[in-house]
Amino acid sequence: MRNIACCMLFLMASCAFGQRVFVKDSSVAYQKNLDREYADKKESPLTAKDRLQFKGLDFFPVDGKYFVTAKFTRTEGEKPFGMTSTSRTPMYVKYGEAAFTLDGKQCKLNIYRNIDLSKTEQYKNYLFLPFLDLTSGEESYGGGRYIDLRIPEGDTIVIDFNRAYNPYCAYNPVYSCPVTPRENTLDVAIKAGVKKFHD
Repeated sequence: MRNIACCMLFLMASCAFGQRVFVKDSSVAYQKNLDREYADKKESPLTAKDRLQFKGLDFFPVDGKYFVTAKFTRTEGEKPFGMTSTSRTPMYVKYGEAAFTLDGKQCKLNIYRNIDLSKTEQYKNYLFLPFLDLTSGEESYGGGRYIDLRIPEGDTIVIDFNRAYNPYCAYNPVYSCPVTPRENTLDVAIKAGVKKFHD
């Protein structure tokens, strides 16, 4: 998969992205799987030096507050665009919008679809959610974080921010990663998911 799209984590079959009830153990298991992957020489995005010293990613505590069921609106007629600042430019298209309330504030995030990945059977239902929030550049990576989703059947979509992860370029400069669109900046602090790797 890493040869297909840099910075995208495998969607574990056991992860129920369509579930409507927060299950803490599921989010914890997801985070443990990330730790195992990053410790694995064949899978890890870490530099050789960092991997040898690696003892686990730094996560915010898993919190059901950051498991939201958002209203999902599909968008049509969107133009494809390259979501990177380098010569390697994977093409994305805005697939829909997710609206929800968090900390008393109305929030909206655009959700995207990787055009090349969508042509494969394995990833035809894959959606990509990059975002920035008030922790970006402070407690979390300044370039934003990602969440993997699947196309929902109805007009709602579950977003578990406890599964937010950093792009590979947050760990190793050899990677080229999608740049989070500025319109996906939240005016709330998402104290969930992976924190920044180095202070």
